[in-house]
Amino acid sequence: MVTFGDRLSAYKTDANFGVKHRHMKRIAILQSNYLPWRGYFDLMAYVDEFVFYDEVQYTKGDWRNRNRIKTPHGLQWLTVPVRFDFRHRTPVCDIEIAGDRWRAAHWKSIMLNHARAPHAAAAAALLAPLYVGEPSHKLSDWNRHSIAAIAQFLGIGTRLADSTAYPSASADPTQRLVDICVQSGATHYVSGPAARAYLRESAFAECGLAVEWFGYDGYPPYPQLWGEFEARVSVIDLLFNCGHHAARYLRHTHQD
Repeated sequence: MVTFGDRLSAYKTDANFGVKHRHMKRIAILQSNYLPWRGYFDLMAYVDEFVFYDEVQYTKGDWRNRNRIKTPHGLQWLTVPVRFDFRHRTPVCDIEIAGDRWRAAHWKSIMLNHARAPHAAAAAALLAPLYVGEPSHKLSDWNRHSIAAIAQFLGIGTRLADSTAYPSASADPTQRLVDICVQSGATHYVSGPAARAYLRESAFAECGLAVEWFGYDGYPPYPQLWGEFEARVSVIDLLFNCGHHAARYLRHTHQD
């Protein structure tokens, strides 16, 4: 059996801790979100492997169970009701969805505010099965299933994986990310800019891994309903307004 130590030692080539790369492999590691914005999918398109990291503690009021859509009256939150107890450190993957009524309510809001969009038929065909099909009881399951469907629609061929496929005994958050990178055979860890405040780049360097900081600036606007352009909304806005041309409004529609 190949151990974690074996994988790590394979990266070490000499006393100067040089690194032997057969090829570059970028990896991103993120929690699953509810109908994420286009930057989430752009990051996914940029890397070779995208790991859902839902073993971490669920945080209330975050993007795990909610997102925004644009309406004639401004932005509207769509929130998936979940069972959550602050007294327990429940990981995202164990969060249960509370009931099933939200699906019909969300779908009604989505169609009410996007029915006039140029590509409503194509977007509705993609999304409707998520709301009228077999219900998911876990938030993480619903998020991942919808994210995978949207990524396929956008033509993103990045490998999707679960962090549990890369076990680690470390309780240190940064080291856990390093362990995932090493076990997956990555050469580059790609992170959003918010992690600069706490990520220890030295831990990656010690294992011969480069850290890349992914920026979310510079996305071009696209035709959008309801007045002034709003960028920070769910990706479904892009799908309804641009359909199969939606990938043109990402920066990375193929592997670099």
